[in-house]
Amino acid sequence: MMHVERTNSLINGLNIAESVAGGGDTIVMLHGWGANVDLVWPLGERLVRLGYRVYAMDLPGFGESDAPGDPWGVFDYAKFVITYLDAHQLDRVHLFGHSFGGRLGLILGAEYSNRINKLVLADAAGIVEKAPLAKRVRLGAYKSVRDGLYKVGAKNLADHLRQAYNARYGSADLQQTSGIMRQVFINVVNQDLRDYAQRVRPSTLLIWGDKDEETPLWYGQTFEKLIPDAGLVIHKGAGHYSYLEYLPETARVMDYFFKNDE
Repeated sequence: MMHVERTNSLINGLNIAESVAGGGDTIVMLHGWGANVDLVWPLGERLVRLGYRVYAMDLPGFGESDAPGDPWGVFDYAKFVITYLDAHQLDRVHLFGHSFGGRLGLILGAEYSNRINKLVLADAAGIVEKAPLAKRVRLGAYKSVRDGLYKVGAKNLADHLRQAYNARYGSADLQQTSGIMRQVFINVVNQDLRDYAQRVRPSTLLIWGDKDEETPLWYGQTFEKLIPDAGLVIHKGAGHYSYLEYLPETARVMDYFFKNDE
């Protein structure tokens, strides 16, 4: 049976839960929003068997890791990944990011390319779509009333209105998020990263399910055009967790990608 180190590291004052296993070239794996190590480790385990050393952490505020003290944005999380690399004395790594982890990968590939050998983005987020006119009008009216209530000191009414609006119109991820992570979610989803995609320097493998409804295939096709050195692998019939639905195939194509320079 494979030996997996399940440990906790204190990094920048935060207790971070992680799994580490294997030996060889290093891969750091970043999970999606609302997830944790458990949803990337099936792939990580296969990569270990192919001869890699894999690090996978519960990002701050997820799984068993401490939440950040302030409402972070996506750039704070990306910077934390670099701090994580430093804490483990990892100079350059291959990076895998799914969904929210893919957002971080876009920033890391653009801003910290000296730390990334090759980049794999699976069903990555990072594109903010313009809302339909009716939705924008509704949101504008809601914000106007809410802010007016706060200004006149009717905080309870304003809070009640906010809760009711989010319950009816908020995304599933928002409704399932509470405390400081709710504001983190708002900060994250409002950040469009297409400009960063254009500046990604490492060779990039994009993995997508053609039935993904959360980050649809056209996201991947857009990133393939924007990222200077990128290729797209499409898993037929797969959804947002395409890498899990095609687990053996994903591990093989990643192994080939990492080991070949052409």
